[in-house]
Amino acid sequence: MNSLTGLQVQMSAHEASPEERIKNQVRILGFSAVGIARAERLEPEGQRLNDWLERGYQATMGWMARRCAERVDVSRVLPGARSVVAVAMNYYHPERHATDAGAGKISRYAWGDDYHEVLGERLGQLERWLEREFPGARAKAYVDTGPVMEKVWAQRSGIGWIGKHTNLITRERGSWVFLGELITTLELKADAPATDHCGTCTLCLEACPTGAIVEPYVLDSGRCISYLTIEHRGELPSGLADQLGGWIYGCDLCQDVCPWNERFSEPCEKEEFAPHEGMVRPDPAEWAAMTDAEFHSRCAQSAMTRARPEGLRRNARAALELRD
Repeated sequence: MNSLTGLQVQMSAHEASPEERIKNQVRILGFSAVGIARAERLEPEGQRLNDWLERGYQATMGWMARRCAERVDVSRVLPGARSVVAVAMNYYHPERHATDAGAGKISRYAWGDDYHEVLGERLGQLERWLEREFPGARAKAYVDTGPVMEKVWAQRSGIGWIGKHTNLITRERGSWVFLGELITTLELKADAPATDHCGTCTLCLEACPTGAIVEPYVLDSGRCISYLTIEHRGELPSGLADQLGGWIYGCDLCQDVCPWNERFSEPCEKEEFAPHEGMVRPDPAEWAAMTDAEFHSRCAQSAMTRARPEGLRRNARAALELRD
């Protein structure tokens, strides 16, 4: 194997295209995939978003209807935006959820450290690196924290396609990936968008016990177990409480049955996403009795802070009722 001197490496770096330099830096930061899209107005995705909102499928998430103009046009988020660098990071761990009646379950994405912090810190480094390497260019990073249509940008950049369950699916690792974006004023060559490979499969629709996937690629949040266990406040809607199936936070059912996940999932090597104690098979009785202080202590580093302790206690009680 030939080795490169420091001078040769430096020369090679400067000879590489801006796109190659950026993608190499993304990989150095530990991301699993990267792609580039042109920062243009999102259509027909913008119209689909409006149609979805008009059907009331955002349920009580009023914030989904706000700042629609920014969601459709990232130049309103970063004036002068020319490109979007989309990234993905694998988080899959092969441990299985319990299947016995009344067993507690927590979505895999919340087993480890909060992905907002993990990806956000790395994207912050990428943002600062880009502005140093390309003087005059500006950049702005997002990790599920602003009016950015992350799955759309991931598809447009070639990372993967939005499946019938509305999650992003990659050919290399299935759908067990976190997404992030770096919007920049730098003009970059765009990658080819990803194409859909769901075919005639409808396993995700059939697996949803509440019928939340009302048609391929359309999710009614008000019936989704993830929404009900995380975003919904107060008592659970009549007729849905007994369909949670033991989920205390989130739901993985539509992803668990996806053939792309069955075949291509790869164990995550990031220590930050290793399951915290008690997350893989949570005891509903323990969570139902958890005090606010205990919740904040246990979930301080987890994405589960999104839910309130009273909501998790409610979900745990619903799981306990399945034991009767």
